[in-house]
Amino acid sequence: MTILKDIQSVYFIGIGGIGMSAIARYFLHKGLPVAGYDKTPSSLTNRLEQEGVQIHYDDNVKEIPAAFRHPESTFVVYTPAIPESHSELTYFRKNGFEVQKRAQVLGTLTKEYKGLCVAGTHGKTTTSSMCAHIMHQSHADCNAFLGGITKNYGTNYIFSDSDYVVIEADEYDRSFHWLRPWISVITATDPDHLDIYGTKEAYLDSFRHYTTLIQPGGALILHTGLEMKPEVKEGVTIYTYSRDEGDFHASNIVIINGEIIFDLISPVENVTGISLGQPIPINIENAVAAMAMAQLSGCTADELREGLRTFGGVDRRFDVKVKDSRHVVISDYAHHPMEIKESAKSIRELYPDRHITALFQPHLYTRTRDFYQDFAKSLSILDEVVLCDIYPAREEPIPGVTSKLIYDHLVPGVARQLIHKDEVLDFVRSRDFDVLIILGAGDLDNYTDTIAEIIKSK
Repeated sequence: MTILKDIQSVYFIGIGGIGMSAIARYFLHKGLPVAGYDKTPSSLTNRLEQEGVQIHYDDNVKEIPAAFRHPESTFVVYTPAIPESHSELTYFRKNGFEVQKRAQVLGTLTKEYKGLCVAGTHGKTTTSSMCAHIMHQSHADCNAFLGGITKNYGTNYIFSDSDYVVIEADEYDRSFHWLRPWISVITATDPDHLDIYGTKEAYLDSFRHYTTLIQPGGALILHTGLEMKPEVKEGVTIYTYSRDEGDFHASNIVIINGEIIFDLISPVENVTGISLGQPIPINIENAVAAMAMAQLSGCTADELREGLRTFGGVDRRFDVKVKDSRHVVISDYAHHPMEIKESAKSIRELYPDRHITALFQPHLYTRTRDFYQDFAKSLSILDEVVLCDIYPAREEPIPGVTSKLIYDHLVPGVARQLIHKDEVLDFVRSRDFDVLIILGAGDLDNYTDTIAEIIKSK
């Protein structure tokens, strides 16, 4: 069976994942029946059901709809976060269905396009979403498979007739090795997912291999100062970027009255008077990378300016929930120490004279075990840290690994508290906050709208 021509229905195991749901929306757009399983309902699965996807939440073969039980016509997609023992995955494999990982499917779907891919430990979602918005509103246009819900479009999937596709290139489980980029940005290579890679050296080598996949005639746009060494094919041009230096960088940065304006210095064409629609300091660097890809793909100076001016941001990426004269509440997906460091630096730059509290839910036992000292160092940039229990996701507990590891390593002088997730709302009701940032990639985000309403009422 060829993935784009012969299938008549598509079944997703782990359909509630942000990357999985983008591919599900692709097949829905193609007019195919789509169904799937996920562990728990969420706002994303609710949206998919409203769009016509059949979803159930028990690992039960009997709940697979009849229309998706034909191996000759049903294609099955699964996320690597699903355990090999999953009964539905086992059923499909034993009964001759075509079964592929999400990344493999994405690689197949995108080979017919010019892939504009954003890889890196952090910054991927915002940078790729910025690039997708710039491209989509330009004469070049694009398709996009993104790792977050863009506020401009209310979705993580953009369809067009363009030859370009913007892709968030995920390094988890070496997923990005399925891609064949035309142009790629690499934002950062701070070690992560050591439960998969084992060592920093293996993690860096995975990024090196990824750079070998960029197509001749294309380009690699590499953040300055990265430890990894690229290995590109002949005919691939390497550029560097950052906020302040590199082939692409920002100049004449002005941050005033909640606005950010700067110029782009570029080997293609300098662009003056860029205004960030989502004026956050870290987005200067993300915008430089996004504009570099878009400019190398033919976008004009005016299209770059308009794209950045009208960019509305991404859910859970420095997502401002409350901003008034008394309170600020921000939700941010940051879940790696370097992401938290950049987020903390940005919020400090925006609110230098205010008391900033972080409510942080660590994500994964292994990540906490490997980086608890780095988490503590990054969080200590702020005035107060409130730590919830670790969100386990796909993992079983590890003896001795709890949020207290981070708590114990915060620097002296930082106020701190440990609470359970089910205590969060009562804790928020009991306090008045100046600036509150809710950090993490777990399920604490389910509370953010309620937290915002509580604080608005104070």
